[in-house]
Amino acid sequence: QVHLVESGGGLVQPGGSLRLSCAVSGIMLRFWAMAWYRQAPGKQRELVAMITSGGTTNSADSVKGRFTISRDIVKNTVYLQMNSLEPEDTAVYCCNRGGTTFFPWGQGTQVTVSS
Repeated sequence: QVHLVESGGGLVQPGGSLRLSCAVSGIMLRFWAMAWYRQAPGKQRELVAMITSGGTTNSADSVKGRFTISRDIVKNTVYLQMNSLEPEDTAVYCCNRGGTTFFPWGQGTQVTVSS
């Protein structure tokens, strides 16, 4: 059974930074593509950034140059470094596998960008 536990969210002012963590158990990250997703109120879930099993990263145009996904295969943890945060980044952020089928979702972590 795969378990995903996200943390690191909070309230931050525009222009600020946060680092999200996703502790993964039940799989070895080196064999899986993982991604961060977000869902804002009244909007569909969207892919924010992905890291392949080989370590290649990609991100959505809306966050390119501001957000960076990374992983620690020893700690089996996926990270999302978010810089230059904007009010439009406000959402619940979740991690899961990259693709069209998913592991059981974790509880997510709330990110609120507001002055």
